[in-house]
Amino acid sequence: MSISSQKTKACEGFLTPMSVSTEEFVVIGSLDPTVAVLGGSITLPCRVFPAMNVENMELRWFHSNFTEAVFIYQNQQEQREEQLPQYTGRTSLVKEFLTWGEAILHIHNVQAFDDGLYTRFFRKGSFYESANLELKVAGVGSAPQVHITGPEEDGVRVVCKASGWFPKPQVQWRALSEEKFLMFSETHVQNAEGLFSVEAALVVKHRSSRNVTCSLLNPILSQEKAMAIFIPEDFFPQTSPWMSAFMGILTLLMLLLLGTAYYAKREHTAKCQEMQEWEKLHREKEEDQWAKEEALKARDELQADLDWRKSVYLAGE
Repeated sequence: MSISSQKTKACEGFLTPMSVSTEEFVVIGSLDPTVAVLGGSITLPCRVFPAMNVENMELRWFHSNFTEAVFIYQNQQEQREEQLPQYTGRTSLVKEFLTWGEAILHIHNVQAFDDGLYTRFFRKGSFYESANLELKVAGVGSAPQVHITGPEEDGVRVVCKASGWFPKPQVQWRALSEEKFLMFSETHVQNAEGLFSVEAALVVKHRSSRNVTCSLLNPILSQEKAMAIFIPEDFFPQTSPWMSAFMGILTLLMLLLLGTAYYAKREHTAKCQEMQEWEKLHREKEEDQWAKEEALKARDELQADLDWRKSVYLAGE
């Protein structure tokens, strides 16, 4: 590519006049993303600077990379051999402005897979230039359908479902007071066409929040669809008289068990203390008895020794 860095920078935005040769040019396009609505049509415009006739140039539009040809114009006619099958019959070139240096590509019946980065490629002889464009596809699907599935976790489970959205919608649950519910589950499934289905489940635990709304927002189009539902009082778990009586009896039984356990532990502690006292007294009694026996034994031994000494003394006289 034989083009100066000055012209390369100019390609990134809208150009100011500059000096270029008659064989060189730059491709101009907007830096802002282009938004396309599902099922509608979109134009991908671009032009060359300086303005010149591009009828005899080779023009190509690529999606994502240079192997995915969206449209090819060569030898003053459309070439379909390298075109991706999904774009056949959905693309057309406005030729009226080619002599002015402007090429406009139409994409009809926009699909989710059209979303992404596009490259516009222009070739004249051995010289070529290109510019990129981001296409954001957006579509608003079905309105959310909200229904009650039953009691759950001391509350009422409410489910919100919708399909046909692109890109993935933003889900929000809110009460009548506009208070937002932050704790809920959310799942998304993308079908073969690239469209999203969403299912969001919320457990409402407070009777004051019986009016709830599920809303889906398309983040690109800023379009919202919502549905509200009223949860009747009967759907919330009820505290029946039988349940109250049961809970009262259960509480009394628990208190009785605790009292019995405390009394048993106290009795066991008292018996243990009594046993320890008895063992202590028994041990002291045995120690006293042993001490007495040892004293008597010592006395007898001493008396025997005295008797022996006395007999020896008398025998000597």
